Amino acid sequence: MSEMKRMAALAAFLFAFVAAAGAALAQDQRQNQPGQFDFFVLALSWSPSFCEATEERTPGRAPREQCGERPFSFVVHGLWPQYEKGFPEYCQRPAPRLDRAIVSSMLDLMPSTRLIFHEWDRHGTCAGVAPRAYFEQVRKARAVVKIPPQYLEPAAAREVTPAEIEDAFLAANPGLGSGAVSVTCDSKRVSEVRICLNKDMQFRDCAELERRSCQRPKLAMPAVRSGGSAAATAR
Repeated sequence: MSEMKRMAALAAFLFAFVAAAGAALAQDQRQNQPGQFDFFVLALSWSPSFCEATEERTPGRAPREQCGERPFSFVVHGLWPQYEKGFPEYCQRPAPRLDRAIVSSMLDLMPSTRLIFHEWDRHGTCAGVAPRAYFEQVRKARAVVKIPPQYLEPAAAREVTPAEIEDAFLAANPGLGSGAVSVTCDSKRVSEVRICLNKDMQFRDCAELERRSCQRPKLAMPAVRSGGSAAATAR
């Protein structure tokens, strides 16, 4: 290797090293410290999209709790502690034990035992409270958000835009600003509505959430599965 090439390689290495060090310094200094965060994101998953996508990827493997006969519409994916930039995760290893009674009590909002355990391990441990208190926070956050009537129990699939969904949530929730809500998607379907809340469960703006929102012009919104009334679990 010529001297010029060695110098170029050394310069590239130093640049990468400095960039990595800068990124580490830019990372929130509270990283993964339980209870040390700025706000929450409440993620509401459109259950019919989740079930349809799961069936496409792994036929016959969609979880029965969520994708059986019960007509779930928007369900809670999670309540996630956030920094202004980035987020903590897995703040306690191993995570404190999650009592089965707590899991059972949450199935009306989060209809998947596996999801509840996962959300506690990854996100709940960062809230800085005991398991029961965390899931009480989940329930309080969900109670703050009103689902627009047109999404409680749609009997037919529809085509929507991210803006239509966002506008419907803004109309149904006085005090919710456009900077506090975003819509996510997969390659063709509505995935989630994500809403930012402060620690007192009041709506608040969060610029980083908006940057990760869906940019597709049109999305499929599969219908709620038939059988019973979705309204009891969706409101």
